[in-house]
Amino acid sequence: MARSSTRPTSRDVAHAAGVSQAAVSLVLGDKWRGRVSETTAERVRQAARDLGYRPNLAARNLRLGRTRTVLLVVPALTTEFFAGVYTGAARVAAEHGFGVVLYPSPEGIGPARDPFASAQAALDGVIASSMAADALTDIRGDQLPLVMLDSDPEGSLGAATVNLDIADGVRQVAEHLLGLGHRRVLHLAADVPSWTFEIRARELAARMAAVPGTKVRTARAPISIDGARTATEAALTAPGPRPTAIVCDDDKLAAGAYKALRRLGLRIPDDISVTGLDDLALATAIDPELTTVRLDAELFGEHGMRALLAVLEGHSPDSGDIPVQLVVRGSTAPPRTP
Repeated sequence: MARSSTRPTSRDVAHAAGVSQAAVSLVLGDKWRGRVSETTAERVRQAARDLGYRPNLAARNLRLGRTRTVLLVVPALTTEFFAGVYTGAARVAAEHGFGVVLYPSPEGIGPARDPFASAQAALDGVIASSMAADALTDIRGDQLPLVMLDSDPEGSLGAATVNLDIADGVRQVAEHLLGLGHRRVLHLAADVPSWTFEIRARELAARMAAVPGTKVRTARAPISIDGARTATEAALTAPGPRPTAIVCDDDKLAAGAYKALRRLGLRIPDDISVTGLDDLALATAIDPELTTVRLDAELFGEHGMRALLAVLEGHSPDSGDIPVQLVVRGSTAPPRTP
């Protein structure tokens, strides 16, 4: 087999053997007995031999307790949500004698400059948000033990994926609005190419389509108050029947929608209902207070760190998405009777 000039990683071995990175760690760390089959273990060993794989020194040094440092890569810190993720991750890390370095990707998404001379030499593992995943290649963090947050579990770069149950949150929003009698909905969607926002659009469309007579229009906006205001104004002044509710991909978009509605002389919720997703501090700072989905950012960070520690120890992390909860406030009501 021709060998690539790029050093093979444990993920390459996992792909070649058709197993998870956790299984590769178990086999190559000689901890596989009773956890994976002899046939699987031999398949992993053969894949490693074929690829010329050598264990990553950073990962090995972690087991020896050399650096005990984890990198948390997130989008630019534009809301307190990722600060909460850091707080939760750092709390669990401290309990196990680890430190966490927070690295916001400068553009929110896309490549980031290497924050270390060599990430592999300075770090033991990485936790990364899906929106900041592209930064991993430039900092060579994709060659370290990796846990992905808010990412497609079927196509994840990492050895494990930790998700909030965003799909259920969107279902709760849709059921709330449908129960109030809304049938014409504007989806104010985050203009960000990310799995988490694809899930929101897919679930909203599916839930609304299950009820006869519903219609969902989509307006895309950058995650900013001004961008959301502009997109909302354009959507609501376009020809056709006006939506009776606006479903926003996050609370910042909802705040922008509020500004647009006031400029158009529309009252919330008398003329139009609005929902968000996150339950940021601004959800109760705007008037009326926002109906939104509460995401526990600190719990999210805790689960991410526990998953990474499990991967580093050669164990399979706990599975299952983290539950979320709809919080009904004053921004939603039954639509006005025509």
